[in-house]
Amino acid sequence: MKNVKVGLVQMSCSADIDLNIQNAKERIKQAAFQGAQIVCLQELFSSLYFCDTEDHSKFQLADSIPGPITEDLQLLAKECNVVIIASLFEKRAPGLYHNTTAVIDSDGSYLGKYRKQHIPDDPGYYEKFYFAPGDEGYKVFKTNYATIGVLICWDQWYPEAARITALKGAEILFYPTAIGWDIAENEIVNNEQYQAWQTMQRSHSIANGVHVVSVNRVGLENGQQFWGGSFVSNPFGTIVYQASHTDEVVHVQEIDLNLTEHYRSVWPFLRDRRIDTYQPILNRFIDPEE
Repeated sequence: MKNVKVGLVQMSCSADIDLNIQNAKERIKQAAFQGAQIVCLQELFSSLYFCDTEDHSKFQLADSIPGPITEDLQLLAKECNVVIIASLFEKRAPGLYHNTTAVIDSDGSYLGKYRKQHIPDDPGYYEKFYFAPGDEGYKVFKTNYATIGVLICWDQWYPEAARITALKGAEILFYPTAIGWDIAENEIVNNEQYQAWQTMQRSHSIANGVHVVSVNRVGLENGQQFWGGSFVSNPFGTIVYQASHTDEVVHVQEIDLNLTEHYRSVWPFLRDRRIDTYQPILNRFIDPEE
């Protein structure tokens, strides 16, 4: 059997960046103490979710990758013998910024980064103001414990991103996330949104035969109640763990990577793909013939 223990760190954030980073590090240590081998932090864990407004001063929050934060986390990864998945605001060059996740192996080595491809622009989520979309494609990272794929938040809604990452060999799909409810909405709408969010990601598990680990933040920030609900689904979409919608959580979940072989054999979706028929998907939309 090939079992891996994954740690989910679901936390709230403050305006104090140093405190957020320190809190995240303490929770990584806690997860490692509980046996975690791979620990995933939420999207943009080092600050409040600043994309709720368009504010040029917020570009000062960005850091280079590799840079001071990742170098600090490299020391921690080696100390705790854990892989760390860390979502950060990246300054690539003057005037060029990305929403980026760094992956650090358990020996402290920096494995690389994934830059978010799908960038939202919605009320309360003005990410296009801050982030250029990634231009280096979808990636997998061969860590000491598993080959993992990392996608980020809005990427969750796109089956193409999950499919390509799985086809490249990802055994687990990780989704660092920052998503919440508008506090003015009613409970029916809020529940519908959460269920759609989780169902979409569970479908990536089923279609690709891999575990999905989604890690969201909690806390009230400028009219948004981040809904937490971090979860792990197995390769057939079954929820094996789901966190609270309101509480900070450090959870370690053991998963069996051999289940990928089992479910892909019993439900051979990859075998039956008709890749020769998929060319139309490259169109933005298929207009009706006149």
